[in-house]
Amino acid sequence: MATTNDLKNGTVLNIDGQLWSVVEFQHVKPGKGPAFVRTKLKNVVSGKTVDRTFNAGVKVETSNVDKRTMQYLYKDGADFVFMDTDTYDQLTVPEATLGDAASYLLENQNAIVATHEGTPLYVELPASVVLEITHTDPGLQGDRSTGGTKPATLETGAQIQVPLFLETGTKVKVDTRDGSYLGRVND
Repeated sequence: MATTNDLKNGTVLNIDGQLWSVVEFQHVKPGKGPAFVRTKLKNVVSGKTVDRTFNAGVKVETSNVDKRTMQYLYKDGADFVFMDTDTYDQLTVPEATLGDAASYLLENQNAIVATHEGTPLYVELPASVVLEITHTDPGLQGDRSTGGTKPATLETGAQIQVPLFLETGTKVKVDTRDGSYLGRVND
């Protein structure tokens, strides 16, 4: 337990059985009435953001969220198996917890896995990853580097839009947050 005076960015609160991370907070002392703390909270699991106001000095329940760098090993049915790079312990993360990150995850790739009391909450990938295009239709004569895009399938099975001049076998940098093409990578 902590008071609202102890809040800081990144603190995880347990409110009504859900975990919320403090994104912003502001202590407000109006000229009239008691002081209060205005916060912006982000749901750790769903990512939903809400504004919430607490009276100053009120006790709030904090939770420990353990973030560790883990290496993705393999997919086991609908689950993904990660290994802690320090202790070599293995952790199974359900596909629903991984969400869209599964589309950009390669074996032996490192990611940050957040857990609460042994339960995986979410997986953070690096902002961008390098993946190879396994299939894309060939560009037509007259296609130039500016202009249109075409669909391409990556080695993880994800589909993204790439410029017309790219071919199968090309390595590209992909933004893991929205799946957008960031550029071609030369070996």
